[in-house]
Amino acid sequence: MCEVEVWEDEARVGSFLLSQGLEREHKPIRDLIERYREDFEDFSLLKKRKLRSTGGRAANEYMLNEDQFMFLGTLLRNNKKVVAFKKAIIQQFKRCRLENKSLQRHKREPEYQVIRDAGKIVRKQTTDVMKTYIEYAESQGSKNATMYYSNITRMLNGLLFVTEGKFANLREVMTTQQLMTVSSAEQIIDRGLKDGMSRHVFYRDIYQDVKKRVMTFAELHGQSKIIENYLESVGNQKCVE
Repeated sequence: MCEVEVWEDEARVGSFLLSQGLEREHKPIRDLIERYREDFEDFSLLKKRKLRSTGGRAANEYMLNEDQFMFLGTLLRNNKKVVAFKKAIIQQFKRCRLENKSLQRHKREPEYQVIRDAGKIVRKQTTDVMKTYIEYAESQGSKNATMYYSNITRMLNGLLFVTEGKFANLREVMTTQQLMTVSSAEQIIDRGLKDGMSRHVFYRDIYQDVKKRVMTFAELHGQSKIIENYLESVGNQKCVE
């Protein structure tokens, strides 16, 4: 199980998962962090996220970066299990650093720059068509037409990619091949919306048609994992720390 994840574009580990790995209740871990808040924030601003509801009162967990996790480790008593768990988390943070270095090196390659720039043009074209589609849907009586833009984007990313973490811009962590894939899918969306509107199809039916087209493309293409996919492609190459 990977406790370390990319959250708001930085490798972090949640206090709830830490408490599970340390075989402790979450509340004492959270209270410890709050007691030493100023010390934790010497490294970085403490950030929270809401835990998924389990039927009880909603709770938050702290998302600690590597330095904050290391500081938390100094506040905890060690035993054999705790030491093993700390080592495992440190290794996961190291893996995230390697992934980031590989990604940054990849993004400096000329081929990546060409594909990324071309993808931005395709994205703008699709966005423009989506705006036209929203106006089209509103003219047919839709009260929530703007939701289709986010729905199509989420559908596209969900069908094509396995994403672990939260990113401000998913395309900034895609490989060249993934950028090409998403651009191809956006052209399918573009064509589907234009075809439907040119034939005066009801806006909901257009959306369902576009959804089917994207699903068919995704079935043929398959899913790939964001970030980790690139590491696998470079094999056993070593990054110098």
